[in-house]
Amino acid sequence: MKKTANPQKNRKKMTRIMVGLTGLLFLVFIFRFSMIMITKKVNGENLSEHVNNLYTRSSILAAKRGTIYDIGGSPIALDATSYSLVAVLTDEWSEDTENPNHIVDKEKTAEALAQYISMSKEEILTILNQEDLKQVEFGSAGTNLNYATKSSIEAEELPGITFEETPSRLYPNGIFASHLVGFAQSAASEEEADTNEEKKLVGMMGIESLYDDELDGSDGEVTYQEDSNGYLIPGTQIQEEEPVEGDNLYLTLDSRLQIYLESLMSQVYAEAEPESMTAMLVDPETGAILAASQRPTFNATTKDGIDAQWQNLLVEDTYEPGSTFKILTLAAAVNEGVFSPFATYTSGSVEVEGGTIRDYNKDGWGNITYLEGLARSSNVAFVKLVQTMGYDVWESYMKAFGIGQSTDSGLENEATGNYSYTYPLEKANTAFGQGVTVTPFQLMQAFTAIANEGTMMKLNYLDRTEDPNTGEITVIEPKEAGSPITAETAQTVLTYLKEVVYNENGSGQAYQIEGTEIAAKTGTAEVVNSTTGGYYTGYSNYLYSVVGFAPADDPSYILYLTMKRPANLDSLNGSKYLSEIFNPFMTRAIEYDNLNTEVTGDVNQASMPEVTTLSKDEALAALTALGYNDTAIIGSGSRIVQQYPYAGTQTITNQKAILMTEGAMTMPDVYGWSKDDVLKVSEIAGINFTFEGEGYVVFQSLETGSILNAATEVKIILE
Repeated sequence: MKKTANPQKNRKKMTRIMVGLTGLLFLVFIFRFSMIMITKKVNGENLSEHVNNLYTRSSILAAKRGTIYDIGGSPIALDATSYSLVAVLTDEWSEDTENPNHIVDKEKTAEALAQYISMSKEEILTILNQEDLKQVEFGSAGTNLNYATKSSIEAEELPGITFEETPSRLYPNGIFASHLVGFAQSAASEEEADTNEEKKLVGMMGIESLYDDELDGSDGEVTYQEDSNGYLIPGTQIQEEEPVEGDNLYLTLDSRLQIYLESLMSQVYAEAEPESMTAMLVDPETGAILAASQRPTFNATTKDGIDAQWQNLLVEDTYEPGSTFKILTLAAAVNEGVFSPFATYTSGSVEVEGGTIRDYNKDGWGNITYLEGLARSSNVAFVKLVQTMGYDVWESYMKAFGIGQSTDSGLENEATGNYSYTYPLEKANTAFGQGVTVTPFQLMQAFTAIANEGTMMKLNYLDRTEDPNTGEITVIEPKEAGSPITAETAQTVLTYLKEVVYNENGSGQAYQIEGTEIAAKTGTAEVVNSTTGGYYTGYSNYLYSVVGFAPADDPSYILYLTMKRPANLDSLNGSKYLSEIFNPFMTRAIEYDNLNTEVTGDVNQASMPEVTTLSKDEALAALTALGYNDTAIIGSGSRIVQQYPYAGTQTITNQKAILMTEGAMTMPDVYGWSKDDVLKVSEIAGINFTFEGEGYVVFQSLETGSILNAATEVKIILE
């Protein structure tokens, strides 16, 4: 008989099963929660860290990039904040109709802005009249604005005009050894390259790039916890890791000389319109570069002109030096005992296997002494000297002087140059600087042996470094680069080179300066046409150069100038243009040298105090108390934001001081000022002045009190 199903029994069975499953599930939960409590992890993720990350916030404390100073402590490159001009066109963001934050009167706005940025009223109106745009910027003219310009624009109270703040690098001297110093600009760090949220200053060229790691420093970080409403969570700690400032660099450049050199270079560059120019002033005893410049150049703050020439011509450009190279030939010949100053030879031409070498005066000057041949810069004389000492001996001297070798400057893309030395004609050509290519760095390093008793010094642009966190200073000691000649030879060569300047037939008579004896050598070198491979023809297609040693008997300075293919040249002699740089600049250098070395009781020396951030009255009182009684103010504000000379600079108290306020920059009364003092205004305001004449100011084209801006052109006449 079939059993009847018992529902009550089945229910009890199912209940037991359900209770068992529930108990098992409960045990699983208990085990799971226990493991979470013990390990504090879920699926391998740490819950404590997750909660911590949920409420933890952090921000970067940017490290200050090291400042670059000149030899005396005047800043060349320093961290700053720049501003970009922005105009809001839409009224969507103007909640208050009485106080709009968009452009209301475009005509008035354009007219006002044209006073402060390098754009005309019409150009600004074109930007402001763009349709379908909510806000606009003003290109390069509206970027990299300084605090003074920003303050001046804000004082106009223009609705809709705002500024974006950007960390930047300030180069207060404008054009100032720009390719050597280089520049740094904001760039996305590697970690933030995708989001571009964090930016830092990175060296892009020159010393800024070469010493980027030392200048950079290490960023700090602040970490804290906040709730969902953005309030700090009570009981939590704020953790702060302080940033570490980058090292400060002190260059060998002297701002007093560099600024004057830049002014002279700009003047001659505008007059002669050459393809390029270079200039270097070196202390032969240490190899320190005191001033260096080139044209074309650029303003490192605004980047104006940078597209014209990226190359650092001092180390990257090679060229045939021409007759300035004869100094090395002369030194080798004197050292080998084959230069007899009063022995004679027949000038004009000399036959060499493979061709004929001629003087620039193809007919020559007849039978003349070798000393006269040096004064006249005779190619034939130097070919005969090399033939007498032997080509192999001459090549050994070129190598000893570093020709065809790197100077190990450390600067990017340094070229080594070379020389062709296979055939007799090629070997003979090197005697007068043809068929051999050099850089200005190479040649100047070689010239230090002539001025430094036969010891060649490695050129140097870094004097010392400073760790601002510890105060530790590391001095860069001068380094010898060889001794190609004896001290006696060096002194003899300097004596002979005076003939170039003071002999009645000398090619360097234009370089005589009052009160100091000069030893020098000029050069006029053919320039290779890169397209045809041959030399350019025509009297303007040369590289004109001069190197001078002063004082001649015991040089404190070597000055080397080059000018390539000037467009405005009315004769075969480029000395006229080069002397316009050489003579006043060497005179100024010697004056400074005398000021630094002579002890005079009449000169009251002092260290320029820090007066930035002080009120105008406080700054004037502080300077007057120290004996500075000749101070000029640029600007309409009440607080000082820039000063010249810079704080800590050793000065004489009768030197003119220039102070700039936070208001609109205004033209001071410069009547009776020296050109050097006017250039201080140009430097601190970033405004170019054009000069006519020599002496003291008798006319200024811009009236006293008029607004100065980047578009301002000021003409100064001196008598």
